[in-house]
Parts: sequence; structure tokens; C-alpha cells
Amino acid sequence: MIRPTSYEPLAALIEKEDKLVLFFTADWCPDCQFIYPIMPEIEAELTDMTFVCVNRDQFIEVAQKWNIFGIPSFVVIEKGQEVGRLVNKMRKTKTEIMHFLAAYQ
Repeated sequence: MIRPTSYEPLAALIEKEDKLVLFFTADWCPDCQFIYPIMPEIEAELTDMTFVCVNRDQFIEVAQKWNIFGIPSFVVIEKGQEVGRLVNKMRKTKTEIMHFLAAYQ
């Protein structure tokens, strides 16, 4: 999973990658901590997607631009445009995340 440290690399990824999954998270978020250990498994199964971990607190402007108010959130981007998002208050399981992302393969 790519973890950008500044806005420029993140913006470049959004523009150049065919299929990008933005995983909005924060270190203090318990539901995000629950998801972290399963993300490598998800990435290994969905090799046609590029996964980017976006720290909501570090990239608050990006989160606001994408209207991300709850975390964890997943936003699927194809050729620079949002095509789907998984945002809800419920703790997300690997099965739920995989089911959501499978629709965009």
C-alpha cells in the first residue's frame, strides 16, 4: 500500500493510475486499526488496483475535497474520476470490502 507523505505524489497517483483505491484512515480510529491487518490480503487478491492509504488528519483538504467525513472510507477512482465509495458507520469486514471492490475490477 502506498502511503504518500505530501499532496503532490497523491495528486499524481490520482491522475495517472487506471484503478486506484483511496483508503481514508487515521491512527486514532479503532475501526481503521481493525482493517489494517487484512489490507495486505485484499491487495494480494486485487492486483489490478493500486491501494493508497490516505491519513485523513494529514490530508484534511483532500478528505474535504472528496467529502470524506467518516473513516474508514474507501473511494475507487478510475482515470481520475470517482466511480464508487464505501462509507458507513459499521465496522467493515474483509468480505464486505472485497464484495465492494469486486464490482470495480
